[in-house]
Amino acid sequence: MSYAVATEPLWRPGAERIAAANITAFSREAEARWGRSLPDYPALHAWSVAQPEEFWLSLWDYGAVVGERGEVVLEQGGCMPGARWFPQARLNFAENLLRSRDDSDALVFWGEERVKNRMSHGDLYRQVAHFAAALREMGVGQGDRVAAWMPNLPETIIVMLAAASIGAIFSSASPDFGVQGVLDRFGQIEPKVLVAVDGYYYNGKIVDCMDRLAAITDGLPSVKRVVVVPYVHAKHDLSHVHHARVLADFVKPFQAVTEIPFVRLPFDYPLYIMYSSGTTGVPKCIVHCAGGALLQHIKEHRLHGDVKPGDRVFYFTTCGWMMWNWLVSGLAAGATLLLYDGSPMIGNGAILFDYAQAEGMTHLGTSAKFIDGIAKAGLKPGQTHDLSALRAIFSTGSPLVPEGFEYVYREIKADLCLSSISGGTDIISCFVLGNPTLPVWSGEIQCKGLGMAVDVFDEMGIPVRGEKGELVCTRPFPVMPVGFWNDPDGARYRAAYFERFENIWCHGDYSEITVHDGLIIYGRSDATLNPGGVRIGTAEIYRQVEKLEEVLESLVIGQQWPPGDASDVRVVLFVKLREGLKLDGSLTDRIRRTIRDNTTPRHVPARVVQVEDIPRTKSGKIVELAVRSVVHNQPVKNVEALANPAALEQFRDRAELQS
Repeated sequence: MSYAVATEPLWRPGAERIAAANITAFSREAEARWGRSLPDYPALHAWSVAQPEEFWLSLWDYGAVVGERGEVVLEQGGCMPGARWFPQARLNFAENLLRSRDDSDALVFWGEERVKNRMSHGDLYRQVAHFAAALREMGVGQGDRVAAWMPNLPETIIVMLAAASIGAIFSSASPDFGVQGVLDRFGQIEPKVLVAVDGYYYNGKIVDCMDRLAAITDGLPSVKRVVVVPYVHAKHDLSHVHHARVLADFVKPFQAVTEIPFVRLPFDYPLYIMYSSGTTGVPKCIVHCAGGALLQHIKEHRLHGDVKPGDRVFYFTTCGWMMWNWLVSGLAAGATLLLYDGSPMIGNGAILFDYAQAEGMTHLGTSAKFIDGIAKAGLKPGQTHDLSALRAIFSTGSPLVPEGFEYVYREIKADLCLSSISGGTDIISCFVLGNPTLPVWSGEIQCKGLGMAVDVFDEMGIPVRGEKGELVCTRPFPVMPVGFWNDPDGARYRAAYFERFENIWCHGDYSEITVHDGLIIYGRSDATLNPGGVRIGTAEIYRQVEKLEEVLESLVIGQQWPPGDASDVRVVLFVKLREGLKLDGSLTDRIRRTIRDNTTPRHVPARVVQVEDIPRTKSGKIVELAVRSVVHNQPVKNVEALANPAALEQFRDRAELQS
C-alpha cells in the first residue's frame, strides 16, 4: 500500500528563488565547463552519475577545497568496494573548516535556557590552535585516536578540529551513554586521549558525569590523558580520575600559539570513527575518510541545502549521532552553526523556535518525531514566532509522514523548502534529500543526491518504480566508508553492504521511487513485517496509528505465530497513549479500523497492547528489533545502546501476547 499521490505540491519554489540557488549556479558552471546541457534536475543528476569524474571534479572546484587535488579523480571506478577517489590529492579537513579568522559568529550555543554564548571565527581558530598544540606536545599524531564523551558544546567542535588538524582520528559519544555503552565503542578503538564533560543539563536538571567518567577511564587502559571540560560545575575533584586535567590547565602552556600547522593527508585518510546503533551486538566501528566527508557535505549543504555564507544553520543532535558530524561541516560553507544541548521540549517544545527567532535561523534541522510531537502538542510556531529568516527545514531519523509535511506548511511556515532526508551513519550523509529548486510533495523525499546512483530493487535485483523494494546504490561514491575498524580483510564490511547484490551497495531501507522521481522510505528492511508472506513497511502502520489523538507514539513487530513457528508471523502493535488514558475495546477497534480503512487487511494488527514507554536509541530511533527479540525471549545484546533500556522490560512481561 503506497501513499496516495497528491495532485498538487505543498510548495513550489518561485523563479527568483530558483535563479538565486547555489545548485543553479553550479549547473550553469558545469554546462560551460563540460559542454553539457543540464536544463533541469533530472538532467543534472543523470550527468552526475554517468560522468562521475566530471561531477566530483566540478564539485571540488565549486567548493574551493583547500589542498592539492591532483589530476586523477577516480581509479577502479567499477569496484564496490575498491574504488579510489582523488588518489593524488592531499588535504586537511580542519583547514577547510577554519578558513575564516574574522570576528563574525562561527558558533552560537544554547544549553537549554540556562547557558548562552557565542564564539567568533577568530576565537575558534585560536582555541583549535591551542588544543592542537597541547595534543602534539603529548605525542598525539597521525592515526592516533582522540575520543570525546561530550554534549553538543563548542568545545567538542574545537577538539574534533584540533585532532583533524594533526591527522588524528576523532570519535564521539554523547554523555547520556552509560559506562558500558562508552566502553563498547571507545574500547574497540583504543584512544590515546579522552575528552569528557563534567555533566550536562536535561529538562531543567543537572546530570553529573564525574563518577561515570572515573569508571570509563578505568576501562580504557589506552588513554594517556583525560581532559575534563567544565560545563555544570565550578570546581572539580579529579583525584579519582586517572590522568585527568581540566581543559584550561591542559591548554594553558600553549596560549601563545597563533598558527595551526595543518597536516595535509591523502583523500581517503581516516577522519572519523562512527558507530552502528549496536542494538543487535557490539557496535560496528565505521571508518570515514576526510576527503569523502568534506566533498559530500559541501554538496549536501551548498547544493541540496542551499546554505550560503552567513547563513545560520541548526540541527538538533547529540554527539552520538552522525547529524552532529554533518552539522559541523557547515563551517566549510561559511555558515554560522547554531548549537543546542538539552531537551528540545523545554517550554512545551517552543525553545527551538525561540532560538530560531533570536538568532535569525535560516536552516532548522530536527527529527520526524519532534515534528509529530509538537503537532500533537498543538504548537503553532508560525503564529507565535518570527520565522522570517527561515528558508529550510530538514527532517530525518525516521520517515516523515504526509501529516507531518502538512503540519509544517500549515503551522510553521508556508514558504520554505521542507527537506526530508535519509542516509545514515554508514555513509555519514544522505542518499536521498532535498532540493531548493524542486517542488515538495506530501510524504515524499524530493530527490536522489547528486553523484549517488540510487535505485530501488525488487527481490530479484530488478529496478522497480512505484513498487516497494530495497534501496541500493549501483555505483561507487566518495563517502563510502574506508572500512570497519579491526576488520583487516574487509569481510565484515562487505557482509554489511555487498552480500545481497553483487557490486551493489544495499542500504537496508525498504523504499519506493514515486511518479515524481522522489522517494518514500517505509522503514528498515530488517524490521519489515511479513505476515502471510506479504512485506509491509512499519512506517505504513505508524502513519495511520499516530493520526489518532489518543496515541503519542507506537511500535510494531512481527511475532512468530504460532509461537516457535518461524514460517509465519502475526502483527503486534504497541501504543503509548496520552497521560491518563487506558487502552479499551473501543480505542482498539478504532486503531484497527483506521489501519484497515487506509491500508489493507494485512496491515491490521492481531494484537494491540498498551505500553508506558517506547524504547529508542540515543539518537531517538525506535528499536523494533530489540523489542522483537524480547518478545521471542531472545537476548538483546547491547541494551547500553538504548536511551531508555528499562522500557524493554514491559515487553518481556506481556503475557497477553501469547493469547
